[in-house]
Amino acid sequence: MTTSANQKLTPDQLEAFGREMDDLRQRILADLGEDDAAYIRGVVKRQQQMEVLGRALFYLPPAWPLAVAALSVSKILENMEIGHNVMHGQYDWMGDPHLSSRIYEWDNVCPSEQWKYSHNYIHHTFTNILGKDRDIGYGILRMDEDQPWHPYYLGNPVYAFLLMVFFEWGVAMHDLEVENIVRGTRTMEDNKALHAGIMRKVRRQALKDYLLFPALTGPLFPLTLAGNAAANLVRNVWAFNIIFCGHFPAGAETFSQEECEDETRGHWYYRQVLGSANISGGRLFHVMSGNLSHQIEHHLFPDLPAKRYPEIAPEVREICERYGIAYTTGPLSRQLWSVAKKICRLALPDRGPTPAEPAAVRPVAA
Repeated sequence: MTTSANQKLTPDQLEAFGREMDDLRQRILADLGEDDAAYIRGVVKRQQQMEVLGRALFYLPPAWPLAVAALSVSKILENMEIGHNVMHGQYDWMGDPHLSSRIYEWDNVCPSEQWKYSHNYIHHTFTNILGKDRDIGYGILRMDEDQPWHPYYLGNPVYAFLLMVFFEWGVAMHDLEVENIVRGTRTMEDNKALHAGIMRKVRRQALKDYLLFPALTGPLFPLTLAGNAAANLVRNVWAFNIIFCGHFPAGAETFSQEECEDETRGHWYYRQVLGSANISGGRLFHVMSGNLSHQIEHHLFPDLPAKRYPEIAPEVREICERYGIAYTTGPLSRQLWSVAKKICRLALPDRGPTPAEPAAVRPVAA
């Protein structure tokens, strides 16, 4: 478990911290309105325009790079600023069936219903709790010192690269808990109910990207097929890097299950801040990341429209500073380098204990 150098908070301080976060959330909820609705509808319109542009440019072979670029932007916007955020229920208040978390299906091989369980429930409830949050390493990687080392983890950098390249497939397979099947704590029979949904979605995505749209371009079928595959690759690499930089750079912490027993609301907020990291950048960067560049705000308020995260980030940071809670942020290059170093370092066996100043003790939940 990553140790914390944060100020130890008393139960009263944790309660006060939780109240401030609750008050901030309620204030934004009360302010939601037409600007927020217009924003997401505008993003949907731009995403659709980029997809149409990309599909059309595949009919012009010299424009192939531009077609791939446009389709890549479309897929990134659809998965991150639209799909991810809509499925969190951020726009349910609008009453728009096209933006309803209950029925939205995204452009990804992972079925939305399965993703909402593994992500919205498991990950956001048990964020960075070892043994509870399966997003710590995705069942493939060693991403924390308290994950026991095994020779298997010597391949950590290779597994991370493959997960990045095939990220949507890794997300789709996440609920199958293959690592637990290998350990014998889960059976293939346990996954039977999931197989049909995954295969149905895989067939749908493969038909769309690798048969139907390429076939529509006739003799340009091979170029269009390659272009669709390239756009999916770009989306996978981008999503992987944004997500890993928000969860695993230096400064992002993990928790034991004992620390989180009988957890209060204030401690839950405290854990979300310490278990996340932000990525600094400009407005376009934040939009293209689905505002997951504000991962701290997203973990604090997953059901608030993500466009509000840049607005509330300075206030969240100020509150954290008053309570002595670290607010981890940095440019993409620094966060990427930090994640890469961690992936490589944790591939190796643990070194013996080294002398160091003792870190402050973290508050437990109760």
